[in-house]
Amino acid sequence: MERNAMPARRRLGLAALIVAAAAATPAALYAQTGQWPARPVKLVVPFPPGGSTDAVGRLLAVELAKDLGQTVIVENKGGANGNIGSDAVAKAEPDGYTLLLSGVGSNAINYALYASMPYRDSDFAHVSLLATGPNVLVAAPDFPGKTFADFIRLARESPGKYTHASSGSGSSGHLAMEMLKQQAKIDLVHVPYKGGAAAITDLLGGRVTVLFLNQDNLLPQVRAGKLRALAVASVKRNPAYPDTPTVAESGYPGFAAESWFGLSAPARTPPAVIQRLSQATAKAMASADMRQKLESVGFVVVGSDPQAFSTFVTSEIAKWGQAAKASGARMD
Repeated sequence: MERNAMPARRRLGLAALIVAAAAATPAALYAQTGQWPARPVKLVVPFPPGGSTDAVGRLLAVELAKDLGQTVIVENKGGANGNIGSDAVAKAEPDGYTLLLSGVGSNAINYALYASMPYRDSDFAHVSLLATGPNVLVAAPDFPGKTFADFIRLARESPGKYTHASSGSGSSGHLAMEMLKQQAKIDLVHVPYKGGAAAITDLLGGRVTVLFLNQDNLLPQVRAGKLRALAVASVKRNPAYPDTPTVAESGYPGFAAESWFGLSAPARTPPAVIQRLSQATAKAMASADMRQKLESVGFVVVGSDPQAFSTFVTSEIAKWGQAAKASGARMD
């Protein structure tokens, strides 16, 4: 035996250290050396281009790139109400280079809608709640009721007579009405559409009675006087709808049915990377340009720390889960 040969036990210990070092994720090493991000970051938007989620994602990408010093590439990966893109991020390497524009559907409602989900909330490390936007209840031009109180009275007087449209079964607008139906003790017939545009078209044509939909989608029609806003589903009045009362102030305290957008990463992303992302996101949401563009269409800019956002997501999963169960809506 050579005099300098290491004992077997020591050789095994050294081998274990080498394997552990090789297995360390790139993000962990960058976090230790302060080099993250060392290359472009991908932000997955789990819906096709052109919608609200895509718009928020692209605005965020521009602002994050300024602070991170790296390009943030938006990748649209739509399908299954946001599940396909979200699942891709849940299963991505937790190295800080694949992020998710999370939201109310893919990260809250869908858990109650789908019999089998490809991911769980524990598969994500939530970074920040970016912005919220209320569903707004609007009526067809020929609807006899002029106010939210009129709507509730007429619906109670004629159970099953009126219809409520939505952008799809299990959407936040559909479930918002389900929550209102339970609390107000009213009965309306649900008419689901494949998207908000089709629902708005039929509402304008008088083929359905009322519609709960995101505030930004309805704003042009409301401002043009083509649709009548009856109530907004946020606890406080929305700046883009200053003269429209909230459902909460109209006799249903605490009522809230809002869409929201957040930034999330795969679980096990190093804490140092999450903290760096949190700092960059806070700066992005404080940007005057970002705030102006979001607030101009009725979004309420939030910006929160990881713990606050995680707590918020947990509460949203519980709230929307109850609404989905009551509605009987299911997706396969």
